[in-house]
Amino acid sequence: MPVPTAFHERTFPLCQSLNYREWSGYYAVSAYEVQHEHEYNAIRNAAALIDITPLYKYLVSGRDATRFVDRIITRDINKVAPGQVIYCCWCDEQGKVIDDGTITRLDENHYRWTAAEPNLRWFRQNALNMDVTIEDVSDRLAALALQGPTSARLLKAAAEAEISNLKYFRMTSGKIAGIAVDISRTGYTGDLGYEIWVDWRHALKVWDALSAAGSHFDLQPTGMLALDVARIEAGLLLLDVDYISSRKALIPTHKYSPYELGFGRMVHLEKANFIGRSALARDAEQGVGRQFVGLELRWSDIERFYEELGLAPVAPSQASRVHVPIYAGARQVGKATSTTWSPVLKKMIALASVETPYSKLGGRLEMEVTVEAVRRKAAATVARLPFFNPPRKSAVPV
Repeated sequence: MPVPTAFHERTFPLCQSLNYREWSGYYAVSAYEVQHEHEYNAIRNAAALIDITPLYKYLVSGRDATRFVDRIITRDINKVAPGQVIYCCWCDEQGKVIDDGTITRLDENHYRWTAAEPNLRWFRQNALNMDVTIEDVSDRLAALALQGPTSARLLKAAAEAEISNLKYFRMTSGKIAGIAVDISRTGYTGDLGYEIWVDWRHALKVWDALSAAGSHFDLQPTGMLALDVARIEAGLLLLDVDYISSRKALIPTHKYSPYELGFGRMVHLEKANFIGRSALARDAEQGVGRQFVGLELRWSDIERFYEELGLAPVAPSQASRVHVPIYAGARQVGKATSTTWSPVLKKMIALASVETPYSKLGGRLEMEVTVEAVRRKAAATVARLPFFNPPRKSAVPV
């Protein structure tokens, strides 16, 4: 049975819909209102406050901490300075992705690591004979994502911290309501945003301070349904939806190389040996058989499917995580893994895994669409990811 997060005492009275889901053993709000449109609009037009406490969180420290991190991940941690955050993935010995997440270099040999799934056993197995301590602090460290165009101004008003010059994928320390916090310029929405890390015991004071300041910045508590739409627009993959951890794979096609997920830029083959390096070197040399791409569906096709049945066309309000076939002519060449109507782009978009020859930008494919239990094919064009990439996401806010 799920348990409450550190913010549940505040989020529960606000959740009018009583629409919850389980996330890593915690209650997570799907939508606070019956519909999630206001919450999505907060992400793109104002400020959204999202409880991300259920993320798995680890602290890594010790004389060999840097060597350990470098052994696990595919990126070169030695290129990362204290105060910097990176997005990364880590693989098994066959070069197949186990998980992805962020690592914050807090100090020379001190790191905070987030993950979608529990990784403590894997980390400790690969830390044998190293002077390194790995702590699971998932139930001691609470976290909030503050995302949206007004998030920087809100945070300046609420926090005693250097926000004005905080660059993309950097972190700083400060206080909110007198409580010590770490603030990172990161998020899962593809927009301007921050993530706030606070001791579980003092989490409610931070929520209250942000909520009080947020009344001037159109702050909206936001759940997972709105976040799902935003992360697809941002071209961000979700474990167990867009790909499967190699630890859970039942068949070979369930396992993915980083080069099949668009993570190739995060594989630094020139660095010291790391888990999966030999297999990844082969992938880099020989290529891989499939690629993750964005697809834009031809909306006029979908309108026609409804009109032929005498129905008004309906743009789905929620993102779909149902996998559906992708075709080139009569041949299936892949599958869409996440699909949504993008309110900001006014387009139907999808994330998809397709065979490499069909992954070229501008390529024409077809995607299965079901209307009234009848399966049809709508035209789809391979699009650049991310679909939505506003300059404010990475610019230093004024």
